[in-house]
Amino acid sequence: MTEPIAIVGAGLSGNLLAILLAREGFAVTVYERNPAPGEAPRVAGRSINLALAARGIRALELADAFAAVRPLLLPMRGRIVHESDRTERFLAYGGQRDECIWSVSRHELNLKLLEFARERWRVDYRFEHSCIDLDVDRAVATLRSPAGERQIGPRLLLAADGAGSVIRRRLATAGRVAAREDLLDHGYRELTIPARADGAFALVPDGLHIWPRGGFMLIALPNLDRTFTATLFLPHEGRPGFDSVDSGNVAAFFAEHFSDALPLMPALAREYGDKPPGMLGTVRCEPWSHTADRGGGCVLLIGDAAHAIVPFHGQGMNAAFEDCASLARLVAELGPAWPEVAERFEAARRDNARAIAEMALENYDEMRDTVRDPAFERRAALSFELERRFPGRFIPRYSMVMFHPEIGYAEAQRRGRIQAGILDEATAAGDDAASLGLACTLVEQRLRL
Repeated sequence: MTEPIAIVGAGLSGNLLAILLAREGFAVTVYERNPAPGEAPRVAGRSINLALAARGIRALELADAFAAVRPLLLPMRGRIVHESDRTERFLAYGGQRDECIWSVSRHELNLKLLEFARERWRVDYRFEHSCIDLDVDRAVATLRSPAGERQIGPRLLLAADGAGSVIRRRLATAGRVAAREDLLDHGYRELTIPARADGAFALVPDGLHIWPRGGFMLIALPNLDRTFTATLFLPHEGRPGFDSVDSGNVAAFFAEHFSDALPLMPALAREYGDKPPGMLGTVRCEPWSHTADRGGGCVLLIGDAAHAIVPFHGQGMNAAFEDCASLARLVAELGPAWPEVAERFEAARRDNARAIAEMALENYDEMRDTVRDPAFERRAALSFELERRFPGRFIPRYSMVMFHPEIGYAEAQRRGRIQAGILDEATAAGDDAASLGLACTLVEQRLRL
């Protein structure tokens, strides 16, 4: 099968999708607005460090790419919570010892997938090709490169061009899709915690460090070079907010709120001033595909182009990778019946995309605020005990999302709501023994799978 497929965007989902479709025998060309790797300096500070979890790993394994990626990963077994009084608490992510998530550099992961696609599967990449327009009636995209403009109109055009997708916006302007881009009133700035003078990690490396402060927070994820990528999340406006914290007073702000982190960040003021705040938001779109009135070409949105989410559940990349795997399986089953493939793909993924978008927003409240409450730790301990007593029946919602790819996001959300009600009632019952007894009774009554 040599039918050509075009992918707009050589980000994580574009590259993984290129691998999966090339494996099916299609002639895949990827168009990317940026220069080829190594031909221009990497722009830092515009992306949040990534957490790879079971869903993403399963998709990488489907592409036979996980072995190539594995050396880039560092395990994070839980949250290391830094309190205002400088005390620390470790909160495990899962009830099982092997349940962890993996810190990975977005840049290094993307480069590895791109190299894998080019070298193993001979995917054709066209760099410095920016998508500037889409003829909706013909499903033909206009691309601009240093050589001029050109048009492409394969039978399948995949839009993997991210949350700011030009293709989605053109489809929306033409009335072919209904799209919303809901920006959060909080943003982020990336900072660095360098390695110590002796080359060691400045913090314990096998956890995600978090400084929750109610309306805002700082997090830090480990890197292979023994640095940490730290990310400050603040409201855009307010006190504190990005409009009131600048490079001149950021050290004083950190001294007040993150006093244990401040000595670890010698370049704080310079880094803070170098990077404007990044935007955070949720993209909702319906439908995710369009079949042209003339010629029958199909345009399909995938990953962030269809359903971008905020990063607070560590699932943006994992959800996009799950998209890629789902689409590849449908293509293997149906072949190049693109309108049917697109329709079935969206039917399989839409409810899951909605669910993880909602859970990611909820998790921001948990990370910056709820995790500070001693009751949070008590609920987590009760959840793990119920999981031990009712294996496969009671699984904490976070674990379903992060460690159980066989459970869809929508199902994890549904079961999670039932379980949250059980935990609410049980923890209100009094001491730990009474809570556990009531919780077991409620699981038997309410959690029938």
